[in-house]
Amino acid sequence: MRRTLPSLATLALVGLLTACGGDSGPVASAVTTVTPPADTPTAAATTSDATPTTPDETPSSTTAAPVATTKAPAPKPVPATVPALTCKQLAGAHVGSAKVKFNGYPDYIPLLDGIWNGEDGASVELQKPCGIGDLDGDKAADAVGVVTLRAGGVGQFWTVVVWHNSAGKPAYRTLVDLGDRNPVTSISVSGQRATVVWLTRSDGRSMAELDIKRTTVYQLAGTALTEVGHTDAAYTP
Repeated sequence: MRRTLPSLATLALVGLLTACGGDSGPVASAVTTVTPPADTPTAAATTSDATPTTPDETPSSTTAAPVATTKAPAPKPVPATVPALTCKQLAGAHVGSAKVKFNGYPDYIPLLDGIWNGEDGASVELQKPCGIGDLDGDKAADAVGVVTLRAGGVGQFWTVVVWHNSAGKPAYRTLVDLGDRNPVTSISVSGQRATVVWLTRSDGRSMAELDIKRTTVYQLAGTALTEVGHTDAAYTP
């Protein structure tokens, strides 16, 4: 027992000196410093950083539906314009037909340079007065002219003739007889009507005495050229 006590005193003294620190140098501290872990970016932050947005873009959870477009209708084809007939074309036209006869002839008579001569001695000649315009409402300009028939003697029979515009060519349509020695002075076409100015005579006058200037308005009625009305004025040769 006597040998053991000094050893215990020695150990106690050493422990006291160690606790006080003394001048022998720093002693490692028993306190442990815990450093907090760095912030871990959340999934939302990661997504935001990975997909930058521009100031004009607004995140949205829905996708805009495509805008329906309407295709403009194709333009309608413009109908071809039919050229108007000319008075010059009538010089080679036909006069009369099997349906609407001219002076009793069973078929048409063909004009050549405005003239036709028959085997019976009769002759037909296209005269100068002529009018161009739409008579049947198809917006194509038709033609109205005059022919005279001589069958021997002094007679000269005047006839107003209508030619339909068939794709720019004259096609005989109808006619109206004015009688013997009743010359036409002018023809005009307007508003689907033909105005014919011609000379005739009062009752009791001889065939050579022309004293009336008659203005007659005609219009088509099927295959007939019918008179709408007329006015008379005194005429002095």
